[in-house]
Amino acid sequence: MDVTAAKQLTTGELEKGLDNILQSPREEGCLELIVRRPDVDQRETVSAARLDIKQGLVGDSWLKRGSGHTPDGAADPDMQLNIMNSRVVSLVAIDPERRELAGDQLYLDMDLSTENLPPGTRLAIGSAIIEVTEPPHTGCKKFAARFGRDAMVFVNSGAGKTLNLRGINAKVVQSGDIKTGDLAQKL
Repeated sequence: MDVTAAKQLTTGELEKGLDNILQSPREEGCLELIVRRPDVDQRETVSAARLDIKQGLVGDSWLKRGSGHTPDGAADPDMQLNIMNSRVVSLVAIDPERRELAGDQLYLDMDLSTENLPPGTRLAIGSAIIEVTEPPHTGCKKFAARFGRDAMVFVNSGAGKTLNLRGINAKVVQSGDIKTGDLAQKL
């Protein structure tokens, strides 16, 4: 899939979608999309998966890719999972087939704001439990190339950061199985 060939929304068009995003459920939300990243710039959409305390999303390359955020370059356990609000990704991607290009693994129809899901909040999804972690999740060059500069500014604006429009980081605290359609419930 050509990652830059699609229409990209203007700031005005993105702002018109904010009301819909603000209506995201607060206590429980639907897991709408699961995407594994087997390697750099590769995506595999699956309907069911396993979340593992050590591996994160089984089949994802998080562990082997490592991180520039750790002194030794090892994978950062607080950035094991990247989660994005499904309403935000649907807005910026426009075409549902492009949602996976955001690069996150889990897409929830849920309010991911810091007010609603501060670090330490736990969510049960399927038989797994995950915990929201502290590191911010921000838009990068790849996000801007795929969805446009205006989309990156939108998710990284002051309001965008408060609402965590680009998403949140999390880690697995109880291994378990998940599938699309599962409810993510605050514990």
